[in-house]
Amino acid sequence: MHFDRRTVLRLALVSGAALSMPQALMAQDAVSLEGETVEWTIPFGEGGGSDTWARFFSPYLSKHLPGQPTVLVRNVPGGGSISGANAFAQRAQDDGLALLGTSASTQFPYLLGDKRVRYDYRDFEPVLASPVGGVVYIPAEFGVSDISEIGKLKDKELVFPNTGPTSLDLVPLLAFDMLGLNVRHVFGMNSRGETRLAFERGEANIDFQTTPSYLVNIVPMIEAGKAVPLFSFGTFDEDGNIVRDPTFPDIPHFLEAYEAMHGAPPEPSEKLEAYLAFFGAGFPAQKMAVLPKSAPPEMIEAYRKAFADAVADPELQAEKGKVLGEYKQATGKAAQRAFEIATTISPEAKAWMQDYLAKNYNIKL
Repeated sequence: MHFDRRTVLRLALVSGAALSMPQALMAQDAVSLEGETVEWTIPFGEGGGSDTWARFFSPYLSKHLPGQPTVLVRNVPGGGSISGANAFAQRAQDDGLALLGTSASTQFPYLLGDKRVRYDYRDFEPVLASPVGGVVYIPAEFGVSDISEIGKLKDKELVFPNTGPTSLDLVPLLAFDMLGLNVRHVFGMNSRGETRLAFERGEANIDFQTTPSYLVNIVPMIEAGKAVPLFSFGTFDEDGNIVRDPTFPDIPHFLEAYEAMHGAPPEPSEKLEAYLAFFGAGFPAQKMAVLPKSAPPEMIEAYRKAFADAVADPELQAEKGKVLGEYKQATGKAAQRAFEIATTISPEAKAWMQDYLAKNYNIKL
């Protein structure tokens, strides 16, 4: 199934050259962070996908930044990541020792024009962009062994712990709506780490986790027979088609789940286009590390080189599948292109989504 907008995403996510060697060498020579501490703000609680992602990268960033500074991950949860991102934008020093990790839950309110947002992506400089996947899972007690039995869920009340309708949870919110599932959304969760705990306690019976948390926390539950994967959100191939996530090749993607539920693929509609727009911003370029644009240029270049070197580090390559999944990490020019896609939305998709949220969740943007 092909959609024109995907061509843009494909171009954004194709690996590009990082810094040229002269730039990289100049940055390396001009900067030393020996004895310093880099504070990496993650605007989510501990245990979720973004926290797992940052804690995986932090020792490699420390290793490859000049002077090998300490990299400290600081969790600032609240408001579906808006609180921490606002605080960073308002208080972060521009000395190159303050780094922010953003996610779709940070990008979506910005794209939608949420009045609570006090940060502007135009003030940030991307140094890493990480594609990510996501898998929806349910308790094994439902007796649904695979996607062919998704129809068994039609008559069940499903409880989904939601971090907010303008967070990354907007994507499953739309997906559940399109599938016709009876889902009660419980809002107020601060992170996907909290939603996972709600599922484990039996307070929720449908959840999703992004790839890092799913691999670390949910796969053991599945192996123990306590949970069953329902579908992934998928990814894009080079022609812009939605295909199975390479990290989860045995799990059907959302459009396969839709066809299993309804007997046919979804017809083109404004709802489908909105879903695809937010899926594109939420997963193919979902997690990003950014510095204040006001940081010294040589410091920004040092981070770009450090992340490029970290991604190429044989140790990281050997370990990444367990946490990051089988996705190509974007640095340099590729990170810049992914950044532009993740922070841009068409006026039509924005207007439809604003109207949907106003009518269904009384959210005035």
